[in-house]
Amino acid sequence: MSTQDSFLNRRGFVAGSLSLGAALAQAAEPVASVTPLPPGRLDALDLQGVQQGLTSGQLSAESLTRHYLRRINALDRQGPQLRSVIELNPQALAQAIELDRERRDKRRGPRGPLHGVPVLLKDNIATADAMSTTAGSLALAGLHASRDAFLVTRLRAAGAVILGKTNLSEWANIRSSRSTSGWSSRGGQTRHPHVLARNPSGSSSGSAVAMAAGLCALAVGTETDGSIISPASICGIVGLKPTVGLVSRSGVIPISASQDTAGPMTRYVRDAAALLQVLAAPDTEDRATAAAPKPADYLTGLRKEALRGARIGVLRGAQPPQPQVNTLFDAALAVLKAQGAVLIDQDLKIPHQEKYGDSEMTVLMHELKVGLAEYLAAYQPDAPVKDLAGLIAWNQAHAKTVMPFFDQELFEMSQATQGLDREVYRKAVENNLRYARKEGLDAMFAEHQLDAVVAPSGNLAWLTDPLLGDHFTAGGFTSPFAVAGYPHLTVPMGLVGELPAGISFGGLAWQEAKLLAYGYAYEQASLKRAAPKFLSKV
Repeated sequence: MSTQDSFLNRRGFVAGSLSLGAALAQAAEPVASVTPLPPGRLDALDLQGVQQGLTSGQLSAESLTRHYLRRINALDRQGPQLRSVIELNPQALAQAIELDRERRDKRRGPRGPLHGVPVLLKDNIATADAMSTTAGSLALAGLHASRDAFLVTRLRAAGAVILGKTNLSEWANIRSSRSTSGWSSRGGQTRHPHVLARNPSGSSSGSAVAMAAGLCALAVGTETDGSIISPASICGIVGLKPTVGLVSRSGVIPISASQDTAGPMTRYVRDAAALLQVLAAPDTEDRATAAAPKPADYLTGLRKEALRGARIGVLRGAQPPQPQVNTLFDAALAVLKAQGAVLIDQDLKIPHQEKYGDSEMTVLMHELKVGLAEYLAAYQPDAPVKDLAGLIAWNQAHAKTVMPFFDQELFEMSQATQGLDREVYRKAVENNLRYARKEGLDAMFAEHQLDAVVAPSGNLAWLTDPLLGDHFTAGGFTSPFAVAGYPHLTVPMGLVGELPAGISFGGLAWQEAKLLAYGYAYEQASLKRAAPKFLSKV
């Protein structure tokens, strides 16, 4: 037995693998009294279609769950070995069967709009069940959260089946500036679903890949700066980063209280709206949610004519240096115009972007140290590490296993900070709010009377390179909307060869309903989502 195998046994990880095997074995059992839809058709269904199948009895929560478990076994564990699902919930089938019983009970009926719908969660979202919550780190493998994250409570109340956890860039990509997206010491390297040798981007890599590959009905990711938008775009799905404070962060392993948010990752815009409808709610443990207005009805505004008369700013400066992506973007602009949008396309630039690059990092480094210690104390008090200093020491002691490719210099930078009462932190927060919001996006939207802005979401997928790390090029506009805490939506824009690209819609605070409506109108007019082929190379 290797040193790593011995370590995993001690941490109880083997037990988790046995639970996974048991879940897959149960999935192989025949399903009684339900006529399943053909697998290809099922994987293409949107949430509305799934709900119709559940209501009519053509589908059941049990048959859906078994279908996804089989598909995970065929594509994630075997076949192309996507490695997007880090752990399955051994209680998922039992949950599904109980939800089917509730549906048949005329005194109870469905709990809510997601009743019986299997959902995958990024492995930095706490669940008080048989699954671990680890952020991809072996330091937390085999351990369990003491209670559910607030958003998980919302999902359970709506009737969702928590199918499992997805792999991610370890610690949500905040350990090192030279990391490889989609890699964690616990989950290994997640592979791109369209071209396996390419990188899925991060840090919500597993959620994006699982969604693209049809391994679940819905998925939840998290973002601090680009971690929903980039993998969603690169893997060819829909991703929404909400306004900070719309979705509770309680129970989500943190990086930055100023910028963190969870959000929907789906195949269709309507599904993202339906999932956001459940996730958006005030939480007394997350003070940021107190500033949020009453959650909107994100579904009623989804109309094919929603773009008519909308003033859309075109951010040419956010285009990547990839001509094929920009050709797709020009075609997308033509679609927007044909749908009645008024395009503001004359040297439009987001002001002052250069003034908060350094201060963004200052805020992240200060808030990470404080937030991680608070999370561990509240949700995982039995963890072998209690704070960032303990985690750094743990990683050093297990360096051969957890740091074979890149180090932890960002952790060390964060550990060197001296608290949120320091002037350097307070000034960085003030700088970010001034230049990203008031004199940045707010000023630009007001000057040009904009409803939204658009640009390509970013790069095409690069080749995964564990030794040299990620190969980003310029393009996209995740940082302005991340630093401001404003909403950002990506929708499939088409393929360059076999690689997906996305178009981004950005708006001001609490404008999710408007962005989803525009994204839906574009999606329905263009229909650019493509199912992955799991190619070995291109």
